[in-house]
Amino acid sequence: MLSVQCTLSSELGGLAGSVFYIDTESTFSAERLVEIAEAKHPDLLVGDKLVELTSRVIVDTHQTCASLMNRLNTIEKEIIKKNVKLVIVDSIASLVRKEYSTSMVSNITDRNNFLTQQAALLKYIAETFSIPVVVTNQITTRFQSQGVGAGPGKASDVIQMDGESSYVTAALGNTWSHSVNTRLILQYHTDNERQVMVAKSPVAPFTVFTYTIQKAGLVQKGGAGHYSGTDPGKQNIQVKSALRIDTFTRAMGPDQG
Repeated sequence: MLSVQCTLSSELGGLAGSVFYIDTESTFSAERLVEIAEAKHPDLLVGDKLVELTSRVIVDTHQTCASLMNRLNTIEKEIIKKNVKLVIVDSIASLVRKEYSTSMVSNITDRNNFLTQQAALLKYIAETFSIPVVVTNQITTRFQSQGVGAGPGKASDVIQMDGESSYVTAALGNTWSHSVNTRLILQYHTDNERQVMVAKSPVAPFTVFTYTIQKAGLVQKGGAGHYSGTDPGKQNIQVKSALRIDTFTRAMGPDQG
């Protein structure tokens, strides 16, 4: 949806530019891009105009952290040459979690160094060219833990596996949480509705918007609400499986669980 919007003219609320879409999960859908474009402007984006729009979305696939860093280090010429007005990295977590296991302390240090370098490069791109850089993250389940002795180079936590002590939150920990300027959390609200939460922002309060996903993309439902914010690295995120568990618990009743 962001890619479509960026390529539109300023009269249509767009940036009249190209999009550099870095895909690390091989999940970019050209079909969905076209569907959103046709649904948003069925009378305007047809034939050659639709082809022109899709040609402005430059998809670049990377499978390793080194490949991604090399691309970010050489992206400036591409931005200038192709009038790029939006950079998307989808996702930042995929390669990092694949290449850096957190079971070893040395890996955690290397991972944090990589994330710091990557964040610095992305901020440089955003500030130098005055363009937005949107980076997607993944979610992870955190468990309460208590410290115990461990072998050299090993983490010293014991995971408590009971459901009461676990919660779903954004991946990559505090290093990445403090690196981003603005964090938006997307979560399930009901089976058919989702929410986007402003979890971190230098200018906006803790705000939540409800939306549904339609052919034209995200469609807001109702106005904005507010919530009590917390450390964005510890923000509990509602996932679809939790909705089903909650529904089952209410159906069973407190004495039948």
